[in-house]
Amino acid sequence: MRKNFGAKPLTYPQPVFIIATYGEDGVPDAMNAAWGGISEHNEISMCLSGNHKTVRNILSRKAFTVSMADAEHVVSCDYVGLVSGHKVPDKFAQAGFHAVKSAFVDAPLIEELAVAVECQLKDYDPDTCILRGEIVNVSVDERVLDADGKVDAAKAAPIIFDPFNNDYLVVGPKVGKAFLDGKKLK
Repeated sequence: MRKNFGAKPLTYPQPVFIIATYGEDGVPDAMNAAWGGISEHNEISMCLSGNHKTVRNILSRKAFTVSMADAEHVVSCDYVGLVSGHKVPDKFAQAGFHAVKSAFVDAPLIEELAVAVECQLKDYDPDTCILRGEIVNVSVDERVLDADGKVDAAKAAPIIFDPFNNDYLVVGPKVGKAFLDGKKLK
């Protein structure tokens, strides 16, 4: 038997993206967003309403970074989703984040968050709230790399949003090998 929840945005996993920008005054800003993902080979898309200060910054500066929230910084990552940059102009600092200027786009990297996608604005549709960015670079702090230089998911400890229960969950252990395990059924 199945339970119907109706037409709602309830899926697993929903990434917890921390989007960072510089304001017109050069002050870093960040927001938490869960409705997004990779939409093309070098493109990320998100649903962000235009009233966010971060969206206004993106439209002004044409650049942003998208960091993966992690278990160690869950409080800070949740905080930047709870308060508005319009009302708390130093929410980036209040969250305990430190900005490092990206070498690729006019936006800050968040020093505390190890995995980030650096983007230039492709377009934004205010009617649908869909924002698309061209991925210019992916940067990863060496502290989450393994001995072979690959990202160690356990070290990165990315979190996802559980929309059914309003919880954050850590991405779990490896359960298989992509593009290999299914070959057993061929």
